[in-house]
Amino acid sequence: MVAKTFFGFEKILAEELRNLGAGNVEIGTRNVSFEGDKGFMYKANLCCRTAIKILKPIAEFRVMNEDDLYRRMQRINWRKYLDVKKTFAINATVSGTTFTHSQYVAFKTKDAIVDKFRKEENVRPSVDTKHPDLRLNVHIQDNWCTLSLDSSGASLHHRGYRTATNIAPINEALAAGLIIMSGWHGQSDFLDPMCGSGTMCIEAAMIACNVPANLNRKEFAFEKWGDWDVDLYELIEASALKRVKDFRYTITGYDKAPSAVEKARENVKNAQLSDFITISEKNFFETKKQGNDFLQMVFNPPYGERLPIEMEAFYKAIGDTLKGGYPGSHAWMITSNMESLKHVGLRPSRKIKCFNGSLESRLVKYEMYEGSKKAKYQDDNE
Repeated sequence: MVAKTFFGFEKILAEELRNLGAGNVEIGTRNVSFEGDKGFMYKANLCCRTAIKILKPIAEFRVMNEDDLYRRMQRINWRKYLDVKKTFAINATVSGTTFTHSQYVAFKTKDAIVDKFRKEENVRPSVDTKHPDLRLNVHIQDNWCTLSLDSSGASLHHRGYRTATNIAPINEALAAGLIIMSGWHGQSDFLDPMCGSGTMCIEAAMIACNVPANLNRKEFAFEKWGDWDVDLYELIEASALKRVKDFRYTITGYDKAPSAVEKARENVKNAQLSDFITISEKNFFETKKQGNDFLQMVFNPPYGERLPIEMEAFYKAIGDTLKGGYPGSHAWMITSNMESLKHVGLRPSRKIKCFNGSLESRLVKYEMYEGSKKAKYQDDNE
């Protein structure tokens, strides 16, 4: 099988799959291949935090042109996967010089399927792009075609808890990956000082408590397959829930907008995590760290792409607030506005390339010490 993910998250996803029990895990570009049975496919969809699709390849072959693709698709025994009374949809991705239009590849694949059914049974299955009974994925790289069943359906970042969003919500799987990349796994207090709809806080709580990532999701595509085993899935879900653990630290989200606070609280409630997360109406620039314990911060400030801001003043205020009010903290933030980082006034200890949607971004880390950094190093050496 193949799990798709974001650029830069391949190693994280590979480790997730190994921890779940996958075999023969191999890292690719924006994907990780692995081996597992039907039950593991259910588990991967339920538990993987950084996967956006779990695909099950059913055929691989070389194709030289569109007509060759049509012929090869017609050779497949489609009755094994699709009934004429069922609906289907096709997603295609292409790279290389031979095939350059993904929509046309999807169209030719659709033609091959319906023409074969019409020829053999004088009736054809229908296409339903929104809620099909079977989702197919066609991937062509140069002249090599891989045809897969999409076991997930809608992207796995649709967790099911976020019913209320703001103008620029962060993708749930991206948020989980950033939090894992920051090294946080529930060992300290956590703060998202610009929490928006609460996604960072919710993903942080699920990581800390080991709650399956897609526990609140309404459905997966494999539930419409002919071999859907509801008893097996419920057994796997129950086993995953036995691994849920308690969390003794605090997870907090701030936002200065009352509407954002209301939405975040609603999403936290939907995720059944109200006992672990506190959302407060506060302007981060007017706050200070609570208590003396170490604090982990991960946040997604506005970039100026969809939320207008005075960039220089805004990012300078981030740096001033961290310096003046948050000693003993590690602050991680993602931005696609590289110029903005110059105005923070702090030197990041790490910069990690990633993507927020199509935007090339950087996840940066600022280490805020009690006293000076020089004194910190002296204490460590002593």
